[in-house]
Amino acid sequence: MNAFDVLKERGYIAQSSNEEAVKKVLSSEQVTLYCGYDPTADSLHIGHFITLMALSHLQKAGHRIITLVGGGTASIGDPTGKNDMRKMLTWEDLKQNAEGIKKQISKFISYENDRGVMVNNVDWLLGLEYLPFLREIAVHFSVNRMLTFECYKTRMEQGLSLLEFNYMVMQSYDFLQLYKNYHCTLQVGGDDQWSNMLYGIDLIRKKEQAEVNVLTFNLLLTSDGKKMGKTEKGALWLDANKTSPYEFYQYFRNIQDDDVYNCLCQLTFLPMDEVRRLSALPGEKMNDAKKVLAYEITKIIHGELEAKKAEETALALFSGSGSNENMPTKELSREELTAELNIILLLEKTGISPSRSETRRLIEQGGLLINSEKMTDLNQLIQLEDFKENELIVQKGKKTFIKVKLI
Repeated sequence: MNAFDVLKERGYIAQSSNEEAVKKVLSSEQVTLYCGYDPTADSLHIGHFITLMALSHLQKAGHRIITLVGGGTASIGDPTGKNDMRKMLTWEDLKQNAEGIKKQISKFISYENDRGVMVNNVDWLLGLEYLPFLREIAVHFSVNRMLTFECYKTRMEQGLSLLEFNYMVMQSYDFLQLYKNYHCTLQVGGDDQWSNMLYGIDLIRKKEQAEVNVLTFNLLLTSDGKKMGKTEKGALWLDANKTSPYEFYQYFRNIQDDDVYNCLCQLTFLPMDEVRRLSALPGEKMNDAKKVLAYEITKIIHGELEAKKAEETALALFSGSGSNENMPTKELSREELTAELNIILLLEKTGISPSRSETRRLIEQGGLLINSEKMTDLNQLIQLEDFKENELIVQKGKKTFIKVKLI
């Protein structure tokens, strides 16, 4: 089975500029292709991970991967999917963020023996001269056509700056540079980038009289069409300091049954026969599939040791065996443990609950437990004897466990 068929079977492929041409070259020759990641944060999140998995499949099939860190494009900001203009980052922030995501990408893509290349588009965008760029590149872009693309249409009412309007031009110029310097003939990315990617084809055709293509991957969505990876804290990050391996494991351990198949296909390397077997498990046995899913994804991102720790922590919480050593932990100083420290203040001081009203709602609905005891009194005091070996366990709802450590 060639790389295109693998991606198709596992549900990655959304759109292609020329499906037959892309399938043909991926099955008959080594293709140099690229995918871009803007360093708008110092970590990638689970939405990026689906593209990294697709790239990994392509590299395993023998294709040459260029990963582009968008230190230049991120200084402008992609308007796609945004109601307001992105916050402008300093050059120092962009540099630090780029270093962070370079390390993450390197965990999934090999750069040995010319199997891959990592570049940063700030290297060619920062030194561009404005008037020559307008005359040689911008002249090939139709404003009327650009305004028909969804990424710009949705911003017209709120206001679209000239700064952001350049984003598509810059991304197309990236493709041109990679074609000229590395003979890159295929750009891949998330399906929300479809509009931005199309103009690169036109630019290369006009400037180089060459045919190239683009291929987009499905976004990571739940079965009801919502973006997957949102937590109480925000995005599900690949950085263990932002989202702990345990929290990461638990997220996928608790997804909806209808989402298991796609996640097994796209976020693990399990053979498709095993994916189909696990996804077909009946009733309560679907929990076994979720355990496999959570373990496999956590292993790929954080390593086998952390995956085992997360698994053991989950076992400790739900079956009363194993170790809770790796449970997410909040700290409370002894000075804060006053005679007036009630449940609401405990959760507020440790940042466990976002608000007092949320804590009240949890208690009223019977969804808050401390050391396995259901809390019913908003004003119940927390005392030193509640801490067993300087620790107590807070449970929010059925799935969230947090250890409060007295320091």
